[in-house]
Amino acid sequence: MPALFKGWLYDCGLMADSEIPPPVARPALVRAISRFDLTAAVVNGVIGSAIFGLPGGGAALTGSWSPIAYLLAGLGVLTIVLSFAEVASRFRDGGGPYLYAREAFGPFVGFQAGWLTFWIRVTAVAANLNVFVEYGSQLVPAMGTPWGRVGTMTGVLALVTAVNLRGVRQATWTVDLFTVAKLLPLVLLIVLGLGHLSPEVLATQTVASPDWTQAILLLVFAYGGFEAPLIPAGEAKDPRRDTGFALLTALAIIAVVYTLVQWVVVGLVPQVATVKAPLAAAFRVLIGPWGVTLAGLTAMVSIYGYTTGTVLQSPRVLLAMAERGELPRIWSRIHPTYRTPDAAILTYSALVLVLAVYGSFTWNATLSAVVRLLTYGATCVALPVLRRRWPGDQPGFRLPAGGLISLLGASFCLWLLLTRTFSQAWVLAGLVLAGSGLFLVADKRRRSAGP
Repeated sequence: MPALFKGWLYDCGLMADSEIPPPVARPALVRAISRFDLTAAVVNGVIGSAIFGLPGGGAALTGSWSPIAYLLAGLGVLTIVLSFAEVASRFRDGGGPYLYAREAFGPFVGFQAGWLTFWIRVTAVAANLNVFVEYGSQLVPAMGTPWGRVGTMTGVLALVTAVNLRGVRQATWTVDLFTVAKLLPLVLLIVLGLGHLSPEVLATQTVASPDWTQAILLLVFAYGGFEAPLIPAGEAKDPRRDTGFALLTALAIIAVVYTLVQWVVVGLVPQVATVKAPLAAAFRVLIGPWGVTLAGLTAMVSIYGYTTGTVLQSPRVLLAMAERGELPRIWSRIHPTYRTPDAAILTYSALVLVLAVYGSFTWNATLSAVVRLLTYGATCVALPVLRRRWPGDQPGFRLPAGGLISLLGASFCLWLLLTRTFSQAWVLAGLVLAGSGLFLVADKRRRSAGP
């Protein structure tokens, strides 16, 4: 039997230690992600499909004041991001929220954080792929047919997966490229639109009873995803030094882009709350029918870049958990040539495809958004715990008034959770129960194996 095949059987737990030949040195991951790459990855991880649909929803809730709602939501998210900045800058290993919760609260809570983080990222990409098909079908109607939808999703994921399997450097360069490509049309919209804002159009956005609470809740989800680029910290050049800078710089860029895009849209498109594709409508006002095509292409580029970044980052959760014996060893495999976690990447992409094909945008996005708040809150609470546990540690970024700000961040997450009407609670409960079962099985195996 070929040695490589024996190795895969062993990694899957299907071959005993006595049956496998002595292993060769395990390939190591490549530390190739620079400070700029990490900042671009955070921007790319947040700006996906939400910006192309939310301007209408924001205007429906707060009218012409909706740009202020983006700023208020950004301030709320800032308390969470600041907590992440210090906690993440204490680590050089990969895992993100899984690693932080494990070190602060122990293996069981850490396992649940990692397990839920993985499914957050799966459902988020599945939701975005549905939006990719929706915009693509406006340009190529065949993409909207049942087989065209499946073929499009499969093709996008196949390309993205191939890039990520080839190496972290290639995937990182691709993320950088698509981050710039998605920002340029949005900057163009802002530059062209700010000089054409109409008071008469703004007057059409009036809302009788503005709902600020619901608007902020909605927009907070648009800021989600900043934590994903922290997962592959084991492949960053200097994560302790670069994480705080990347998070705060990226959040500033995102908040400015979100706010100005919203301002331009409500100032150009009358009654934008009733428009299905608000950015396409704004581009049409500025540059005519070609604007609709440009908006569609921009949306597709944005989502493709988002998918590339997420397939780069999210499988590293499986890698981190498998390296600690909490998941099957197969997911800790590193490709000997490309030095990427190939088994974890392939598993992740396959699950994304299944949920994208069989689920809708709303189903996947709702589950991803609500579960995310649990991991955000856990990281905020982890900050004071880690400070007490490692009093002599000097993180790369130390948050002034960290105890107070982490409390505000955790309270903000709790408020968001308590004000949600979540019809998919049974799915969340099922994920937690499944995670508990997997943890107990892994713990039993570790105990039986001994030291």
